[in-house]
Amino acid sequence: MLIPHDTRIALDTVVDLVNTAPEGELPPDGPTDGLVDGLEDGLADIAALYDFAERHHISGVGTLGEKDLGAVRDVRSHFAEVFAAPDARTAVDLVNRLVAAAGTTPQLTDHDGYDWHVHYFAPDASLADHLAADCGMALAFIIVAGEQERLRRCEAPGCGRAFVDLSRNRSRRYCSSRTCGNRLHVAAYRARRREAGA
Repeated sequence: MLIPHDTRIALDTVVDLVNTAPEGELPPDGPTDGLVDGLEDGLADIAALYDFAERHHISGVGTLGEKDLGAVRDVRSHFAEVFAAPDARTAVDLVNRLVAAAGTTPQLTDHDGYDWHVHYFAPDASLADHLAADCGMALAFIIVAGEQERLRRCEAPGCGRAFVDLSRNRSRRYCSSRTCGNRLHVAAYRARRREAGA
């Protein structure tokens, strides 16, 4: 699946945003039973919001306040619903509402050493609208390509982090093969060794 650079950056951003949610903010139909045990809100305060924007090189952020923090948390909650959507029609409805509310204004731009790409947010957009527009359109790209099943949650017990499965055969099950995947493989290996020794 060929994904343009700007869409890939937006997908990475939306995944990171969804994964800042504490356990209690996950969608009701999503995975449960110890999901992300003990996880604190990654957007606990305005300083964390600034850190998030800086980590993702979001330009034009300006001064952020409590209103911005609440709005970004709200967008995060809606994105979590997209990852939990049972079908494309539900995901489309969620994305359409997010993008429409953001006041989408597509425009071509080249900045910070990147070639031409599309920004979907208005030049004076709030951080929440910026995220809703750009990340919402990245999710729309995945849905339009018929690839909604690539929007997943980690299957490792106690994890449940969001990720976009960009593997060729759509077989990725864990947010990280080095952490969750490896941990489960080691546990399965140890269990087989115990059974063999019994």
